[in-house]
Amino acid sequence: MMKIIKILSVALISIFFSSCENKYPNYKKSEQGIYYKYYVIGEKNKNAKYSDYIFADITYKTTKDSIFFEGKRKFQITPSDFNGGIEDCFLMLSKGDSADFIISANDFFVKTLHTKLPSFLKNNEDMIVAIKLIDIMTKEEYEKEKQEFLAWIKDFEEYEQVKLKHYLETENTSVDPAKNGLYKILEQKGNGKTIEKGDTIIVDYEGKFLNGKKFDSTIDRNAPFQFIYGNQWQVIKGLEIALSTMQENEKSTFIMPSYFAFGSKGSSTGIIPPFTSVIFTVHLKKIKKTLLNETNK
Repeated sequence: MMKIIKILSVALISIFFSSCENKYPNYKKSEQGIYYKYYVIGEKNKNAKYSDYIFADITYKTTKDSIFFEGKRKFQITPSDFNGGIEDCFLMLSKGDSADFIISANDFFVKTLHTKLPSFLKNNEDMIVAIKLIDIMTKEEYEKEKQEFLAWIKDFEEYEQVKLKHYLETENTSVDPAKNGLYKILEQKGNGKTIEKGDTIIVDYEGKFLNGKKFDSTIDRNAPFQFIYGNQWQVIKGLEIALSTMQENEKSTFIMPSYFAFGSKGSSTGIIPPFTSVIFTVHLKKIKKTLLNETNK
């Protein structure tokens, strides 16, 4: 009888410490300390590795499932300076896999992105990274595809310049591109408050082709876009530059050549073709200062 009680006691103690160690019971824990949960298993023999280029659907969420970024991205995996970084998440995936990973928010923003922790996250808080790995390419495959594509599309850049010039003449657009290369038309003045790196901002935007056809609109979706200004993988280069020229409550229209927008490849969704100038009307609705930026005022 005493032997049975002793065995049960050991089992209960083991279960107790196991549950304490894993603070996310529905997730498994990797050697790097990353909690993970797979939803879809893809091609078993096509794992991502360092130097590979990956194309992925990525969503950042708080542990309470509040989304603060989502989008498709293509980039090269590079080694991390520490264990448990987002790079280690990609290395756990194969082509076609879909999974959630829980990592340190502080490590992600401060160590990986080299920026401040957003004010809506605490210093010791975790975050969820949801990843669907669409494709994996070796460096050689990526370079080959790039060269083939550039050879095919060689004349398109000149054609874009002709179309943009014709549009500006037809619409009697008198504004010249600013020093940054964007054409800006002020629609509504702001209140003087400007953006700093690390601020959380809320914007409404509408994207159109030069022919006036819409390809995206937060207004139509009734879903203003909230993100942390200055972080990678959040908005296209042209929108980041455009927002840097704006004030809170300002509304402006920006005409962007493709090198500020979706470049020589077009959008990852295929909606915007390569070498396509676009128009964005942007309303900077709110700037939420980080605690550090407020302190420095």
